[in-house]
Amino acid sequence: MKTIDAAMLKAMFLSAANHLYNHYPEIDQLNVFPVPDGDTGMNMNLTVSSGAKEIANRPEDDDIFALASSFSRGLLMGARGNSGVITSQIFRGFAKALEKKKVLNALDLAIAFDSARAVAYKAVMKPVEGTILTVIRESSASLKEFAKKDTTIEEAMDHLVKSAKVSLEHTPDLLPVLKEVGVVDSGGAGLVKILEGMEAAVRGKFIERKGEATATSLEPIASPYAGAKIADSEEGFGYCTQFIIRLGKEPEKKVFVEKNFKKFLMGHGNSVVIVQDGDIVKVHVHTLTPGNMLNYAQQFGEFVTITIENMTEEHHNIEQGRTATDFAHSIAGAPKPAAPIIPPEELPAEEEPTITKDYGLVAVSSGAGLDEIFRELSVDVLVSGGQTMNPSTEDFVKAIKATKAKHVFLLPNNSNIVMAASQACDVMEGSGIVARVIPSKTIPQGISCCMAFNPEATPEEVFKTMKGALRMVKSGSVTYAIKDTEIEGVHITKDYYMAMKGKAIVSCVKDKFEALNDLVDSLVGNNSCMLTVLVGADINEEDQARVEEELTSRYGDDLEVDVKRGDQPVYSFLVGVE
Repeated sequence: MKTIDAAMLKAMFLSAANHLYNHYPEIDQLNVFPVPDGDTGMNMNLTVSSGAKEIANRPEDDDIFALASSFSRGLLMGARGNSGVITSQIFRGFAKALEKKKVLNALDLAIAFDSARAVAYKAVMKPVEGTILTVIRESSASLKEFAKKDTTIEEAMDHLVKSAKVSLEHTPDLLPVLKEVGVVDSGGAGLVKILEGMEAAVRGKFIERKGEATATSLEPIASPYAGAKIADSEEGFGYCTQFIIRLGKEPEKKVFVEKNFKKFLMGHGNSVVIVQDGDIVKVHVHTLTPGNMLNYAQQFGEFVTITIENMTEEHHNIEQGRTATDFAHSIAGAPKPAAPIIPPEELPAEEEPTITKDYGLVAVSSGAGLDEIFRELSVDVLVSGGQTMNPSTEDFVKAIKATKAKHVFLLPNNSNIVMAASQACDVMEGSGIVARVIPSKTIPQGISCCMAFNPEATPEEVFKTMKGALRMVKSGSVTYAIKDTEIEGVHITKDYYMAMKGKAIVSCVKDKFEALNDLVDSLVGNNSCMLTVLVGADINEEDQARVEEELTSRYGDDLEVDVKRGDQPVYSFLVGVE
């Protein structure tokens, strides 16, 4: 084959999306740090699937540049996590090189991938080698040198894939932490799967989606939602999630297999009930991560209704003698709270955003207690997300519009979400709304920034003051280890609790409360004046009271100690010291 037309390029993109989907669990396992946040594969899968959905129904004789641009736009809006954002930029650069092209030969393909490399690097303020960026740089450079006028497309793609694999194998030599843990870069591995899928289509071996993605090369298989499981003892907590889907017959929808569907839900929640009547499926599940359930279910059809109830909050209300409050939030039209957590399908979709006020705040949150804290701090729109569940660029775009404000400040509260939030701000350029990211990388930082918000100041003063608040906070967390390993001289034991000061592991011990004490000791300094501890969903009220009493006894003479419910999954404690 000497050239690629629009029909072939479409097949390449769709085959790539399917191949990545089939392998994303094993990419999730390439997790450097032994924390339950191995979601690179999931983020890349959701990103590329968004692009595939965008082009699935385009005519096969479509213009090749228009096709690539649509795919790129789908990736852009669906991008999640740093790896997803970089992937979207790779194909943005690829699409740019196709303008005015009718078909692509091997030389054109080399130029397109070189453009992909350039745009991806430009999108990252401080590129790190030994990552997906290295893989696209080295493989595109190799293809550019290899491709000649008489090179076939099959030869070009074969060379590109082989070069990408060689580059991937060398990532541990460039990033010492990869070598220490004994893995290659997960983002680079995802890119290799994408390129393999494209090559398969070129060779007439289009890759179809499997019924259920599985890890094929790494054992034991770890769930991509590793931290989100509810123990049997937590039956009444988390979110009661109920929905009805109408199964789809469209090509992009997966075939519904009840056994596989139920297996997935039972692996990430409990109290699972599934009732199928023809093309209608009714689902009930208790889970800490309802967004994951919805993302999975939508692969098979479209929602008729969705209802999510916060059982933890209901439990607390009843325990304290208050009337149970209905936290049900139905897409069918239930009233929204003042600062709602808004899933994409509920946010306004108008092209021209409505502006009714000067300032708006958007924050990423995960947990009923954290939601309430941010609401009290005047956050207008809460975007559900965090570790294991990163919101997309489109989620942020819709949240920005939902504030109905001229100047909007975004608090991602997670280092893996900053790029998607920044990309959303770029999308809003020219809309009449000025959106900016306050690059908060932790929940305590986000809370501190909200406390610094002054609606009486100018937009530039607001931005400067809120961003300055980031420097006033030292953050840490306590979570459990998902595997045995060794990081920077600290031995990690699976299922033990790690005290983490940023990415540095302070200790790994059997008791979560001991880990908390180790963490606080490492964060508190001579200039510290306030200690905030946000307790997770796994901490009951009795233990919360004990934590507050012990910390006040140890630090109360020198620090203001504030222990609050965060109800966040995955992390038993989030700690901030100012």
